[in-house]
Amino acid sequence: MTSTIPADLPLPGAKTTQGAVERADEGNITRRSKRRLTSRGATIASLVIAILWTIPTFGLFVTSLRPQEEITRSGWWEVFLRWDLTLENYQTVLANEDLSRSFINSIVITLPATVAPLVVAALAAYAFAWIDFKGKNTLFILVFALQIVPIQMTLVPLLTLFFRGLHTAGGTLFEGFQGAGIYTQVWIAHTIFALPLAIFLLHNFISEIPGEVIEAARVDGAGHGQIFLRIVLPLTVPAIASFAIFQFLWVWNDLLVALIFASGEASPITRTLAELTGQFGRTAYLLPAGAFIAMIVPLIVFFALQRYFVRGLLAGSTKG
Repeated sequence: MTSTIPADLPLPGAKTTQGAVERADEGNITRRSKRRLTSRGATIASLVIAILWTIPTFGLFVTSLRPQEEITRSGWWEVFLRWDLTLENYQTVLANEDLSRSFINSIVITLPATVAPLVVAALAAYAFAWIDFKGKNTLFILVFALQIVPIQMTLVPLLTLFFRGLHTAGGTLFEGFQGAGIYTQVWIAHTIFALPLAIFLLHNFISEIPGEVIEAARVDGAGHGQIFLRIVLPLTVPAIASFAIFQFLWVWNDLLVALIFASGEASPITRTLAELTGQFGRTAYLLPAGAFIAMIVPLIVFFALQRYFVRGLLAGSTKG
């Protein structure tokens, strides 16, 4: 007795074979995509740009290790002819009490000036993305347009506003926390300057969240607060971390805002480094060592949040 297998039924093992074929096709597509997106010329160009970008930093590092006489007499590249390196510059800089105090000031300034705009921007971005209110689009365009306003144009009006109202109000508001009043101006200034870009970037990320997820939460009875804290905020961590790195580096390396709003006991490390040259630039040879000491904290922050930074950059580049 013989039996026949209908033509429309798959043969045993056909499903496995079909899956293997599909996986092979996907692998071929991936390899073809990589070949299209990469080339030997692009790789070589990237390496050349990276090397050219690194040379000034390497030169600054070598200069920080050279004696004062060598720094003032010749360029850093001559270290390959006379290998004379020392740590005296770092010892001198670390012994500077003003630099130690300003290093702490930079941390005290940078952390709130990074967290505050992120909190406000995340809430505003969620409102622009998922809450309907009158004039939403117009207001969002105005917020976006604030990015083109140069910071230099806002310094004098903002400084006038601080001295007329917020300066006294800030001192009264923070009088329970000793010393916080001297940082109020610079905190508010950095928060104001960071909000337009932060709202724009976070809005683009939050608006990409599938609407079915938000609607399902609303059907379950969740309000805007619960949706933001339990759904939107966890999904937005990569974007928040990415902007946090940019904002941290911007505030830490800022000199313009520090010269206007942070003075005296609140001077950050950038302002102290600018004053480290001394009268007529007599101690300018200490600047390279001070610059590399100032780089320690930003490097730690970047490498600690690097994985979130990469995820935030890649988020939204592909769908599915």
